[in-house]
Amino acid sequence: MKRKQLFCVCIGLLIVSSAFAATVELDISISNPYLLADQRQSVFLKVGLTGFEAASNIRRPGANVAIVLDRSGSMEGEKIRRAKEAALMAVDMLKSDDIVSIVTYSDTVSVLIPATRVTERSYIRSRIESIYADGSTALFAGVSKGAEEVEKYFSRNNVNRVILLSDGLANVGPDSPYALGRLGASLKKSGISVTTIGLGLGYNEDLMVELASRSDGNHAFVENYNDLARIFRYEFSDILSVVAQDVVIEVTCYSGTVPVRVLGRDAEIIGNKIYTSISQLYSSQEKYLMVELDIPPQQEGANVRVASVDVLYDNMETKESDRLSALSRVAFTRSEEKVEQEKDADTIVEAVKQIAVETKEEAIKLRDKGDVEKARKLLEQNTEFLYDQAESLGSEELEAFGAAASMDAEVISDDEEWNASRKRMKAESYEVQNQQNY
Repeated sequence: MKRKQLFCVCIGLLIVSSAFAATVELDISISNPYLLADQRQSVFLKVGLTGFEAASNIRRPGANVAIVLDRSGSMEGEKIRRAKEAALMAVDMLKSDDIVSIVTYSDTVSVLIPATRVTERSYIRSRIESIYADGSTALFAGVSKGAEEVEKYFSRNNVNRVILLSDGLANVGPDSPYALGRLGASLKKSGISVTTIGLGLGYNEDLMVELASRSDGNHAFVENYNDLARIFRYEFSDILSVVAQDVVIEVTCYSGTVPVRVLGRDAEIIGNKIYTSISQLYSSQEKYLMVELDIPPQQEGANVRVASVDVLYDNMETKESDRLSALSRVAFTRSEEKVEQEKDADTIVEAVKQIAVETKEEAIKLRDKGDVEKARKLLEQNTEFLYDQAESLGSEELEAFGAAASMDAEVISDDEEWNASRKRMKAESYEVQNQQNY
């Protein structure tokens, strides 16, 4: 009898434990929950996913990281010294049972530290200290070799990532954004993301952004070498706080609602459905999908389903797959005052930011084609748009975005400043589009 009672108690504890297991928070919001009756209108649907608070460092998922360092001749001096300092700091952040590999590249690729547990820290540190700068830039081969090292210990229960640092143009092997983007896409399918860190003013930001974007990694522009350690700390803080991986989002539209476009994030629209994925969610951080929807006319008093959202992800704490779902609706009224009062300012602010970033990207393309004046005017219009929205929504954040857009417009015609400005603009756009934490 006692054995039976004990068994029942244990089962009860398991049920309670499962019920209180940490899960990702799904929050779907719509820019205008109330719409004017008998009119066709557009709204923005935001699918927000916030990672739960990470467990202690002892229980966190294992890290499986390849640090890929450019050691070409242009890295000589202060750059290579700062790069080594950042790599040393990153290794110190890892636990003994984490996995790290160190890959360097110039004309050729060298595996300085094959994928290994971080047990012999003094040896790993000494190998990093031995790195010197010389030769050309075999960037594609460096990333590929880093990915090979990660694959040796690949596990869905680990955070699998390549961190690439480069200060120059890829001039050995494949060297186009398209080629590196294809590499990034293939690695994402394999469960590996690539973070790219551009150092100084000599690298190809289009290539680095495309590689990071297609693999769903992070991207940073480091103009001041002294900031390199700070960026590495941010990156490894993300790696060590992953709470969910392989997040798949499916949005289904109802009641004649038509998906128009997805802002910022890569996604596929097929009929009335939208599909996208996010490689990782971090502790207490939100990532989101923003979709513009076309809503057909409805009579006054109608309350209709707009879209349902289904999310599937791997919970890194429970080592199980979790499912989430939610439904969004809109109501129709003839009161313009009601429509205005009920609008979701936070969702509109995020949509405005994404639209402004798309405009910035278009201005960069115009500038690249030599149409400086048209690019400048587009950025000035973007500034006015942001300031108008900031006033309408009472948003200090959009006010700051407007000030940044104004600065972009001022420097876009300066040839001497353009290289640095372009890299900064691309990095800022990527940060907004991917809700990056740094």
